[in-house]
Amino acid sequence: MRFFISCCVSVGLFFFSAMAMAASNENDLQCRYLNTIETGFLSQHVKYSEKTDELQKHVIEQYIKKLDPTKVYLLKSDVEKIQSEMAHLFDKIKNKDCAPLIEAQKILVERTKERAEFAKKMLGKDYKFDSTVELVFDPDKKAFPSTKEEANEFLRKYVHFQVSNYLATDLKLPEAKTNVAKNWDRNVKRTVETKTDDIFSNYLDAFARALDPHSSFFSRDVLEDFEIQMSLSLEGIGATLSQQDGFTVIEALVAGGSAARSGQLSPQDKIIAVGQGEKGALENVVEMDLRDVVRKIRGEKGTKVRLTVLRKQGESKKRFDVTLVRDKIKLEDEAASILYIDKEIGGVKKKIGIINFPSFYADSRRGGRSSAADMKKLIADARAHKATGLVLDLANNGGGSLEDAVKIAGLFFQTGNVVKQSSRDEGKGESTYRDTDSQVDWSGPLVLLTSRISASASEIVAGTLQDYKRAVVVGNDHTFGKGSVQSVLPIPQNLGALKVTVGMFFTPGGYSTQHRGVKSDVQLPGPYVTDDIGEKYLDYSLPEKKIPAFLSTEAYVKEGPGAWLQITPEWIKTLSEKSTERVAKDPEFKKIEDEIAKAKAKGKTIKLAEVLKDKEKKEKAKAAKVASKAQKEKEYLKRADVVEATNVLADLISLESSKSVANKN
Repeated sequence: MRFFISCCVSVGLFFFSAMAMAASNENDLQCRYLNTIETGFLSQHVKYSEKTDELQKHVIEQYIKKLDPTKVYLLKSDVEKIQSEMAHLFDKIKNKDCAPLIEAQKILVERTKERAEFAKKMLGKDYKFDSTVELVFDPDKKAFPSTKEEANEFLRKYVHFQVSNYLATDLKLPEAKTNVAKNWDRNVKRTVETKTDDIFSNYLDAFARALDPHSSFFSRDVLEDFEIQMSLSLEGIGATLSQQDGFTVIEALVAGGSAARSGQLSPQDKIIAVGQGEKGALENVVEMDLRDVVRKIRGEKGTKVRLTVLRKQGESKKRFDVTLVRDKIKLEDEAASILYIDKEIGGVKKKIGIINFPSFYADSRRGGRSSAADMKKLIADARAHKATGLVLDLANNGGGSLEDAVKIAGLFFQTGNVVKQSSRDEGKGESTYRDTDSQVDWSGPLVLLTSRISASASEIVAGTLQDYKRAVVVGNDHTFGKGSVQSVLPIPQNLGALKVTVGMFFTPGGYSTQHRGVKSDVQLPGPYVTDDIGEKYLDYSLPEKKIPAFLSTEAYVKEGPGAWLQITPEWIKTLSEKSTERVAKDPEFKKIEDEIAKAKAKGKTIKLAEVLKDKEKKEKAKAAKVASKAQKEKEYLKRADVVEATNVLADLISLESSKSVANKN
């Protein structure tokens, strides 16, 4: 069993043994496997151990969401029909009857064709774009339409919205219309060609998400992407790809990858065909699903892949072939890194280290890379550079390995408890994870930068160091509020994996971060504060809990090597007051606050006139994707929250210096 906020232990997958035998000659999910996989979820989940009427209701709700997440296609009557056919869904699945799932897909196909026909007819020669249109697109703020007329009325506004997105990229109206029409054709094609394997995968994911927001079903493709994310490496050409208007487009080249080393490829090149080896036939990939294109391009290290590329050059286009040798690619942009700045503190120039830490990655293979090992090296580098203080930036870190979170928290104190994990069996109590390395890698001033999207393992580190009074937490009002632990259980025959919530975690103060998150000591405005971003807004989220505190006295080092000063309430008050004064005068934070106010006033309504004004933002985002490493670092250091975190750290250094001087006297 591998924890997503993850540490490796061994467990027998007994509930898959029969399925493994049956699947020995089959590569796709079969209806007869679904009940066994559901049993696998229920055997591990922290809350649910059996199928209930409440759970079945949640599963049906989630499956309908998967069919039509935007409420653009299905009518209210369609939803009622699907719900009626799924009235005894669990019994049917147990009896290997998946007809309700197949019928629901047929309804979706029919409605998708109807919506596409209406949209393309609307985009005919008499079409006129209306920039005054306003629409509420948030599916949680609207119901499924009762009639076709009601559905078409929303669709009229939606088509104008689609056109406005293309106009905002400098396309002329005829091109925008053509692209929107092609999008609808692609929607129909993708829906019609949905495989039974994908239908069953979607159902299993709906079942998982009905348990809680973080349980899910990984199809084989999703599992492959998850393993790449956790290991920070893959075997391929080293290019980030996206899909635009039916084309597979190169968004960015990974430094050191074969695509970058070739010198022949550039961002915004379009890949239109892929061939295997020196002589394999070039297969057209225009209009092909992106994940299928990626699967063709990825491959074993040392093998060759040929690409046919289309590049725009002025008003003309150039078509050429490239042969690349696949190699091991290190995804360095996702790895922890450190930058240094000089800051004047008390009239003296001092060096500050800023650690950008986007995820808690861990490759479980022997000799694999881990975020904890990387962090230890970065802190050693900070000591070698004689840094006075550190900012640890967790603002965009959504979590990852539990084992690495425990080790990283322990780098900043001696030894002691970091986190407790609850069990589905309440009689067993909690499992305790401790830092056992007695070395204090960093004993100097420390600021943690967080946001509303800092989650999971980030919250363990932030909550633990805050509980021990080891660091000052700077950021939005609180973090995401994900206080649960998931494990990943692979299914035999490469059919995917289960990601299932197996427990809740608690920081040493006894608090679960569930819903409440980690509250900032020094609060900053942020773009996510007004949105419904947080665990408590997710479907079927588990309730928060509290247990007795379990702080370890041996974590503290009061004198000698590794000694560190505890953060006091008085310091927090001083730091917060000084930060508030700076933020009030900072033009960058003023822009953020203006955006927040504008978002509150606008609510959930999209105004097409404003979509057309967003062109500059889109161009900046596009430029950021192709920027050099030096340019990205320069932009990163200008980020308002990063700048203010370094200011808070400078104030903290002054306070700690004053305290140290007072202690010596």
